[in-house]
Amino acid sequence: MNTETDAGQAPAAAQAPHEHRELVFAILAGVAYFTGLILEYLVKADTAAWIAFLATYFFGGFYTIQEVIASIRRRRFEVDFLMIVAAIGAASIGRWAEGAVLLFLFSLGHALEEVAMAKARASIEALAAMMPRVARVRRDQAVIEVAVDDLVPGDVCVVRGDDRIPADGIVIAGSTAVDQSSVTGESIPVDKVAVTDRARAQQAPDTVGPESTVFSGTVNGSGGIDVLVTRRAEDSTLARLVQLVREAESSKSPTQRFLDRFQRWYIPAVLLLVITVFLVGAFVLDRGFSPSFYLAMVVLVAGSPCALAIATPSAILAGVARAARAGVLVKGGGPLENLGRIQVAYFDKTGTLTWGRPRVTDIRTAPGVSEAELRRTAYAVERLSGHPLAAAVVRDLRPEDADSLPEATDVESVTGLGVRARFEGQEVQVGSPRMWAELPPAVGAMVDQLQADGRTIMIVGTPEKILGVVGLMDPPRAESAPMVNSLRDAGVEQIVMLSGDHQQVASAVGRDVGADEVRGGLMPEDKVGAVATTTRAGTRSAMIGDGVNDAPAMANSTVGIAMGAAGSPVALETAEVALMSDDIGRLPFIVRLSRQTSRIIRINLIFSLVVVIGLVTLSLLGLGIGPAVLVHEGSTIVVVLIALTLLRFQVGREHEGIEHEAEPRS
Repeated sequence: MNTETDAGQAPAAAQAPHEHRELVFAILAGVAYFTGLILEYLVKADTAAWIAFLATYFFGGFYTIQEVIASIRRRRFEVDFLMIVAAIGAASIGRWAEGAVLLFLFSLGHALEEVAMAKARASIEALAAMMPRVARVRRDQAVIEVAVDDLVPGDVCVVRGDDRIPADGIVIAGSTAVDQSSVTGESIPVDKVAVTDRARAQQAPDTVGPESTVFSGTVNGSGGIDVLVTRRAEDSTLARLVQLVREAESSKSPTQRFLDRFQRWYIPAVLLLVITVFLVGAFVLDRGFSPSFYLAMVVLVAGSPCALAIATPSAILAGVARAARAGVLVKGGGPLENLGRIQVAYFDKTGTLTWGRPRVTDIRTAPGVSEAELRRTAYAVERLSGHPLAAAVVRDLRPEDADSLPEATDVESVTGLGVRARFEGQEVQVGSPRMWAELPPAVGAMVDQLQADGRTIMIVGTPEKILGVVGLMDPPRAESAPMVNSLRDAGVEQIVMLSGDHQQVASAVGRDVGADEVRGGLMPEDKVGAVATTTRAGTRSAMIGDGVNDAPAMANSTVGIAMGAAGSPVALETAEVALMSDDIGRLPFIVRLSRQTSRIIRINLIFSLVVVIGLVTLSLLGLGIGPAVLVHEGSTIVVVLIALTLLRFQVGREHEGIEHEAEPRS
């Protein structure tokens, strides 16, 4: 690994010691507490023991008091408030040792909880540490080193073998294989080659294929390459990914929001129970003030919902971090929980279940029309369109005189149907059969035959005369069928494929991938209507697409999932879940991770409630404050450790049997 790159990563690691300051205070509280015990019971120095316990109060309560003040300013009473009240209460009746052990164990439990949670956060922050600090840039016939933050679009970076790539960009010279696991989660290095048209790539970088696109923070293989920078450092895919994952940490899940509402009445209820226990003991059962007050403080500790409060956020944080390491961005607890509950999965066909790289398979001319005329007309019109089908026509129907062919003019896109333009003095249209009011019998027969074979149809001609029919095929991805089967095994009840293609074309693909229902011939608003109807009926749904054209449908689903989001800023913004690589085989993994996260949350909540109920019962039967605090804080740490098992969640492609197919190159 390049030394400049490694050196640039040092500042991130230098901040680590600050995370353990709270643990140091907790340890000092423990030292002071045990010193007090020795002074009180072995040395019999009561005053010195009292000073030691007072030191325990200081070190153990230092951070707790800060949390209490902050929560009171927010007009909320939380667990820390209950602990401070119990400690002050113990001191007020002369139980300094009892209050000291409470604050010591509480501060230790809280500190260990923070250390454990920091482990999950480290999985996220590790992404940021992958960004190099220095780049080699070619300027004025020389190669100089500049800070990555100073790179601007248009700069050309020289990336040597085994270097980290400093910026998002396009390969303009050389070839290599790049380890993209830090961004896309792909375990195998991806081959990269230089673009053939640098000028066009610089003008429209979003149109460059994945075989020439690279991301900042990924690791170059042995081949040296030149990379044309397309985004500044703060706008890079890795930077946006880190930012979105950090934001996801603070996004609350449905369970977490419920628990927040639950605690608003639970903590006052605990305080009411504590007051009742004291009043009953002191005035009804006549046990005396100090014993009754002490019992009330034990009940206060036993009923504090520490483990209950941390059960959900710890699992959500670990789940989001595990997904990010696998190349899946989940924007918070809500999408993570909801994804595991989906009943219906809607898939866009083109670019999702298929590669979205159709090829011309059939050319059928109308009677009296030459193939050359058909090619010239289709090529001239479609080379001005950005539609994937147009790209296939331009690539596969290029005529011999393409360089001298006159430009089409007055190009107009007809949404969901095709393109209109003027070419060689006449109006021409290329698109779906629906663009023509009526088809001649011979052309209709061609269309029926090709559609029966699963072809997408493009008719070329004028409004009055049809020149011919072009058949295109966008075959399914190799992993689509295994992915659908894995989703069913994961609990998804229905798989629906939505497509703007003719029903017969869509049905052919649907049969290959194993969809339960195929809806073809849909306009964009029809897809939105299909998903919205399901959602309004109370059925939880997911819409899986490219994050751009399918964004409205995603917005109407329970969870919107975008594919190949590493190369699409729009997809990163619009989807709630983003597969960073163009690998749909990761979908069963994230669904299973979501279900496991929900399972861990349920386990944690049940465990926490059992501990609280058990402790309250035992405290009423005479359990001391020391054992109560020990069990209370121990249960909190156990809950966090259970949540951290999600970081080792391993149900992946090797388990699912899904092999990722490399994207076909044009």
